[in-house]
Amino acid sequence: MKKLLLHSCCGPCSTHVIEELIGKYDLTIFYFNPNIFPFEEYQKRLDEQKRYAKLKGVEVVEGDYDEEGFLKLAKGLENEKEGGSRCKLCFEIRLNKTAQVAKELGFDLFATTLSVSPYKNTLLINEVGTEISKKEEIEFLPENFKKKDGYLKSIQLSKQFGLYRQNYCGCRFSKKERDVRHEV
Repeated sequence: MKKLLLHSCCGPCSTHVIEELIGKYDLTIFYFNPNIFPFEEYQKRLDEQKRYAKLKGVEVVEGDYDEEGFLKLAKGLENEKEGGSRCKLCFEIRLNKTAQVAKELGFDLFATTLSVSPYKNTLLINEVGTEISKKEEIEFLPENFKKKDGYLKSIQLSKQFGLYRQNYCGCRFSKKERDVRHEV
């Protein structure tokens, strides 16, 4: 069975993806999300990821939290709408690190849970992953986990296991955008 390092943005998004991949791969979760703001939110998402992974018998490897580093890289993109070039940069940061860690730890391939969200551009995510795969010389698993009601299944699994579900993507800019929408 091939060893797969699965980048995860949060426990709820990982639920359906883990169900799809477990048994097909020797699966390990890589929780790397330096974009998440505030740190308490990051920690809450990590705790839920660990809790669900433990239930499924899947190991979690935690990457470094560096929101300041993310903000430096995103400088000039602060006013981009959700789904724009800032999001592409965020995908690149997280998938690049996932590929590097996968190579360092001897994994055969890497993937991400990001495509389960209906708010994320799966074609762009897979394009970014494929480019990084070539650069880092490690296989990428391009998937669209929202297919066949994947997102709905992730919601159902989250409810079943009582997982905390966040109401914004993660970065301070998506939080601000969400806060503005809720004021109207």
